[in-house]
Amino acid sequence: MNSRRMQPLVNRAREREDSAAKQYAAQQQAQAQQEQRLDELRRYAEEYMHAGQGTVAPALLANRYAFVARIDHAIQQQAKNVDRSRERTDIERARLLIASRDTKVMEKLAASYRAEEAKKVESRLQREMDDLAARGVRARRAEDAQ
Repeated sequence: MNSRRMQPLVNRAREREDSAAKQYAAQQQAQAQQEQRLDELRRYAEEYMHAGQGTVAPALLANRYAFVARIDHAIQQQAKNVDRSRERTDIERARLLIASRDTKVMEKLAASYRAEEAKKVESRLQREMDDLAARGVRARRAEDAQ
């Protein structure tokens, strides 16, 4: 295989790496949003718990406890969402690392082919120079012999 034939493979590896980087960035942003929602829920629950600490009628107290239970449930659900989002972020990071490694391998292989091609060209040029020098020596000897 030659370096020109490798270039589309290198380009494709770079495209995959770019795509993986974009997906990773999008997932990081989604994770940050999930974490922000969780923080907001926790902050709201804290504010709600501190807001009504006076004397409250039993009926209102029952409603308050029911609402606090719903908020706690929402916090638990959001915490699970955050955990799942972190897992997806880890997966996307792993995909990016793999794509990056593949790109480096392809680039290194292409560079190796280019170096091999350059070595062959250099060797061919040296052979041609040696042939020209040898012809010149033979021509001078032939002239000297006559």
